[in-house]
Amino acid sequence: MTGLRVEEGPDRLVVTLDRPEKRNAIDADLIAALHEVCAELEARPRMLLLTGGTEGIFAGGADIGQLRDRGRLDALAAINSAAFARIRALPMPTVAAVDGPALGGGAELAYACDLRVCTERALFGQPEVRLGILAGAGATHRLPALVGEARAKELLFTGRRVDAAEALRIGLVNRVVTAPEELLPAAHDLIDEMAKGSALALRLTKLAVDAPPAAHPHLDLVSQAVLFEDEEKRRRMTEFLERRRGR
Repeated sequence: MTGLRVEEGPDRLVVTLDRPEKRNAIDADLIAALHEVCAELEARPRMLLLTGGTEGIFAGGADIGQLRDRGRLDALAAINSAAFARIRALPMPTVAAVDGPALGGGAELAYACDLRVCTERALFGQPEVRLGILAGAGATHRLPALVGEARAKELLFTGRRVDAAEALRIGLVNRVVTAPEELLPAAHDLIDEMAKGSALALRLTKLAVDAPPAAHPHLDLVSQAVLFEDEEKRRRMTEFLERRRGR
């Protein structure tokens, strides 16, 4: 895929942004490739690990050369935001592994994932207002959900960058590792932890957490009813009871 490297596993897809000469800037070809990844994960649900690698850059934002020439019809076409919304809506959990800057559209791509792991040299920021536009690919609603309205407004209004320590403190990331070589193992460890659970339970839990408030408690009840009839639930609970008896 143009601008991406993809590695397939039985329970996960590892997708690496691969435009080093452009600091992994997000252009139309990369967006098209992300749509292909989403199509694959919608057809065969697995977890996603999305990374820029460990070369000190996640994604430097949208390709400014392309962005400068886009007009109002391009904005209404939701070129980046549609792809990021599709990532957000993937059936199984997604993890962004961030080394170095994740700025503008790059930060919004990381926000579209369910969880984020980063290195100490990671930076997050929304510089759009300084370029005469707004953060239109998800930050205006995903960032407040992650860090709170007032803090999100500060970051969106000022374009200030957030380092890894602050990102962990304010809840923007889940884990921080010291060295770049620890990043992908830490992200895989997080996916391994999730993979210990029932795949169906994991999928329905994500669906419930991401549902609008009006869907609760009805969605929870229906999801639980489905899981109560699942053979995997019976097997796991039987094993739990047998282990307890053995102790």
